[in-house]
Amino acid sequence: MSSSTVAGGARLKKPSWKDPKLLVGILLVLASVVGVVSLVGAADQTAEAYTAREAIAVGEKLTVDKLSRVRVRLGDVEQHYLTPSNGLGEGLVAIQRIGKDQLVPRGSFGQPDGLDRKPVAVTIEESLPSQAVAGSRVDVWVALPDTRNGFSQPALLLPGAEIAQITPGSSALGSARSTVVMVLVADEQMPKLLGAQANKAKISVVWNPGGAGR
Repeated sequence: MSSSTVAGGARLKKPSWKDPKLLVGILLVLASVVGVVSLVGAADQTAEAYTAREAIAVGEKLTVDKLSRVRVRLGDVEQHYLTPSNGLGEGLVAIQRIGKDQLVPRGSFGQPDGLDRKPVAVTIEESLPSQAVAGSRVDVWVALPDTRNGFSQPALLLPGAEIAQITPGSSALGSARSTVVMVLVADEQMPKLLGAQANKAKISVVWNPGGAGR
């Protein structure tokens, strides 16, 4: 038998299960499969949470029929959001505005007696820009009546007040000309605004793009 025949036979020899190279290859394949399975499992770690079906205004009662269930991956922040697993208590109201389809933060609702801002209706005649919507901020200016049947210099009463709701008003003839703006007013600011309304002050609302205030 020639040396070339012997060499060819050596090359065609079947690998042994005890071959270290074969064992290393099998281990690499298994490690790759385990890694892929782990990644797929991690990507599917979602949980049910609540979102708002429609926008929920400050002071509005929070009930299950106003919420939708969605599956999201919250991870370590799950405890900060309302989920079906941690339940919804009785008699809760929104203490900050919750936008439509927004996840519901646990800090956005509480008991009614915990509200430190309450909606007050302010009727204005001037138009507001389209950016002035529920959740945005406005400055409320007040001009008190003077002794000459006019009004004094306007003064800033509520800087950066949050809009709770905007609805069109109407005149005596039924034509919509005025606008009713529901602004959220803190308890300590309430006497000033109610006093201005009681004294027939001229109240103006100006959109505040900076959003400063409370």
